[in-house]
Amino acid sequence: MKRKKNTLKLSLIMLLPAIIFFISNENYSQNQKQEEFKVWKVLNVDNGAEFYFSPDGMSLIGNAKFGDDSVHFVYTMKIDGTDIKKINDKGEDACSYYFPCGTKLIWTSTRDNLDLPKGIWSDPRNYPTGAELYISDLNGENVIRLTHNKYYDAEVSVSPDGKKILFTRSIDGKCNLWVMDVDGTNERQITFTDEWQEGGSFYLNDSETIIYRAWERKNEGQRGMPMTIFTIKDDGTDQKQITHDNGTNWAPHPAPDGDHFAFIRVLPPFNFEIYIMSIRTGQQTRLTYNDAFDGFPVISPDGKTLTFSSNRDEPKGVRKLSPYLMDISSLNLGLKE
Repeated sequence: MKRKKNTLKLSLIMLLPAIIFFISNENYSQNQKQEEFKVWKVLNVDNGAEFYFSPDGMSLIGNAKFGDDSVHFVYTMKIDGTDIKKINDKGEDACSYYFPCGTKLIWTSTRDNLDLPKGIWSDPRNYPTGAELYISDLNGENVIRLTHNKYYDAEVSVSPDGKKILFTRSIDGKCNLWVMDVDGTNERQITFTDEWQEGGSFYLNDSETIIYRAWERKNEGQRGMPMTIFTIKDDGTDQKQITHDNGTNWAPHPAPDGDHFAFIRVLPPFNFEIYIMSIRTGQQTRLTYNDAFDGFPVISPDGKTLTFSSNRDEPKGVRKLSPYLMDISSLNLGLKE
């Protein structure tokens, strides 16, 4: 009997590090104070999502519906909900972004392909094939069309040094990452996968490393589709898997410090919550505690504010999204000197 007790004791001692690791990771969010940082809604925007900061952090660009809009168009506004400007009014619009110079915008639209099937922006098996990329000034004028291929060109962003445009292109239902120069020349494909769908990509502050999410094509269409976050160099080398669980890890957006990023985890039973994660250590910090949808997190250029889209103030069951802001200044995510 004594020998059996000693064997059991030894086994427990050997397992102790694994038990501690498991408990600390599983209960990490539970050990945090389950209260959000200060959150407030952007005024005057009752139907809009996926907003991005201007370089000075004082304005937002995203997709919204105002007045008689029957579809989403690109709009800009101050972060207090004033000075709302409609950038395009033809076709249907999707992803948009500021150039780091602060004087130009880039956005996706079907404005020149109205004869093509509309498709569905949220269904990768049926993305709008007439989605092209455009540049304009801050008033939506002096429009320049960059792509002319009648593919799905969207999920667009610009490198911090202002030299490269990063986007997702879908050809025959297969999504891959692409880069081109800011004048629309020198297009080159970064990822070449038949089994994975890559997108939602952004440059880290080195203007060379890209963070993005991907899912396996075999999982498309299922509820709670598993997604994984990766990094890769913009020459297609040095791909690294960042998240390693089997859940949904979606919509990464980098912090100015070059290490952390905001992203979405889908918690049981189907709750979209925002987290911050360190690429270097893997440590995660939960930011939102709300049963509503919280998605599309974006960190401001100074690392002090987060914008996200949510239906948290809508009646239960209403999916209409609006932009919100969160004070994350205490996390110290700004550019390191």
